[in-house]
Amino acid sequence: MKSFIKILMLGVLLFSQYNSHAQKAKILFVVTSHQQLGNTGKETGYYLSEVAHPWEVLTNAGYEIDIVSPKAGQAPVDGFDLEDKVNKAVWEDPAFQQKIQHTLKPEAVNVADYVAIHFAGGHGTMWDFPKDKKLADIAAEIYENGGVVSAVCHGPAGLINIQLNDGRYLVEGKTISTFTNEEEAEMQLEEVVPFALETALIEKGARIDKAENWAEKVSVDGRLVTGQNPASAHLLGEKVVQVLQQN
Repeated sequence: MKSFIKILMLGVLLFSQYNSHAQKAKILFVVTSHQQLGNTGKETGYYLSEVAHPWEVLTNAGYEIDIVSPKAGQAPVDGFDLEDKVNKAVWEDPAFQQKIQHTLKPEAVNVADYVAIHFAGGHGTMWDFPKDKKLADIAAEIYENGGVVSAVCHGPAGLINIQLNDGRYLVEGKTISTFTNEEEAEMQLEEVVPFALETALIEKGARIDKAENWAEKVSVDGRLVTGQNPASAHLLGEKVVQVLQQN
């Protein structure tokens, strides 16, 4: 009987340790709450593929994902293309819908739960990501805890004001990829967005590595993983998994 109790207690202990580890294997996605595309009268939001493709890659790799946004609640979507099979599969996943319709408020985030944070793009990010100090602080803490920070397309708007404990900006001296000034000009939105994203990142000390407009491009600099545009979202997810597995 005593042996049985010991075995049972050992099993409970092992399960507890496993469960604790599983809870830590979580990634925080950040999406915009901003819905208006400047003064165009058009709507914007987070770009679906820049959430869906990393979501598929990371959940298939065994990670659990939570979603946070500056204003919490249901996030506005842009780039709603269900001809993309990954977009369609993720959009129709009840687990995804539960989280994208009830995004967390930044103040509710327990930073210690997450091994990575991902800033998804969409033009809305240009208005609310750089102003959100709480999200910047969350990302800085995850990074300084040894976690991974990733961003794709306009998602790097969330990287601009991330400062580390020593006062340096996260992107200072880092090689990154982001939506380029040339891509913004090709969309004829350079006068609509509140600032030039590529230029703002350079001003904070980033080195930009870019491909031709709309070509897949992902940069990995230590635990910072960035992608240039929507075409880069899937590869970015794969690179995040690789970096996490190396750490």
